[in-house]
Amino acid sequence: MIISKLPLAIAAASLTFVAACDPTGPNSNQNTQQGAAIGAIGGAVVGALANNNGSNRERNQAALIGAALGAGVGAAVGNNLDKQAEELRRQLRNDVGVSNNGSNLVVVLSQDLLFATNSTAVSSVSQNELRIVANSLNNYPNTAVNVIGHTDNVGDAAFNQDLSQRRAQAVSSILLSNGVSPARVRSIGAGENQPVASNLNAAGRQANRRVEIIITPN
Repeated sequence: MIISKLPLAIAAASLTFVAACDPTGPNSNQNTQQGAAIGAIGGAVVGALANNNGSNRERNQAALIGAALGAGVGAAVGNNLDKQAEELRRQLRNDVGVSNNGSNLVVVLSQDLLFATNSTAVSSVSQNELRIVANSLNNYPNTAVNVIGHTDNVGDAAFNQDLSQRRAQAVSSILLSNGVSPARVRSIGAGENQPVASNLNAAGRQANRRVEIIITPN
């Protein structure tokens, strides 16, 4: 019965989550713990389902083994995200945003820092920041990278779409020229379609003019 294997699967996930937690550690361990918990639960379910035709004991053993393996993989992924985010925050300028949501890292550079008005030439200051990001990507190679260009809504929407695509490609080119594998990097133009602030004021429009580098574990 499926019910008979749920208690052990849940117990396994809980135990591996507790084992991953360091009550004295900093908040930077949050995603390591989250990854361990998610991996444990997923591993327990997969292990139990893979042995669905076995006895209750065999299914429970498979669930426990799956939970342990899943927790290890999940914790490793979460730990890498935590470490990479901490390194990037330490190395990049204060006006470059780095956020870690547990599933991926998002590095945000203002287009006003990256480019002159209507230009796709990356500024020398931003080239240095992108070299730092590229080095980080090379140090953590098991990730995919989406580079997404965004604009405000001033001007023609088709022009903004094209500009955002060309700016995303310009940023991607800097990453590639610093050793990041082309197979990992995708350039996307979002135009004015994904604002993070109001376009009704200058501050909001400035926030919307940005390039996001989204780093996702494989």
